[in-house]
Amino acid sequence: MQKTISFADLDIIIALGNPGPEYTDTYHNAGTLFIRFLRESSFATPPTIESLGTFMNVSGPAVARFLKKDGIKPDHFILVHDDVDIPLGEYKFSFGSGAAGHHGVESVINSLGTKDFWRLRIGIAKHITTPDGTIIKKKADTYVLKPISQKDLEQMQIVFEEAAKQLQE
Repeated sequence: MQKTISFADLDIIIALGNPGPEYTDTYHNAGTLFIRFLRESSFATPPTIESLGTFMNVSGPAVARFLKKDGIKPDHFILVHDDVDIPLGEYKFSFGSGAAGHHGVESVINSLGTKDFWRLRIGIAKHITTPDGTIIKKKADTYVLKPISQKDLEQMQIVFEEAAKQLQE
């Protein structure tokens, strides 16, 4: 297994996200926002898919059909998605890891019959600090389908730039 990944190693980048204008700029669509960032940037990238036309939690069959149609092996693509276990403003590349409760990733793993593919996990975890300094993680279902605030979008743009630079190396 490779320890790092670059655009040169990839045949395609696929984002998980929900279709429809009501989901366009929500935290749950961080993956599709990353693809849009790439399209608007000067980074030389492999082909990208912003939307599979299916809802995130049932996207596995669409990913499997697409890879099969184009003869792409699972370890030659990267799946980009939001991750509520990673703080907003951070990201992580991983290979061969489990879904960790992300139903969209679970659907892809089940449809491909393997977890041996690359993932770019974009952190969207939000925290609240109480007056006494206690940090409480917000429940994902209270914000993942809400529009991203301008402040949070600015943090995500920094993440997108850093992740793309890392993939460019």
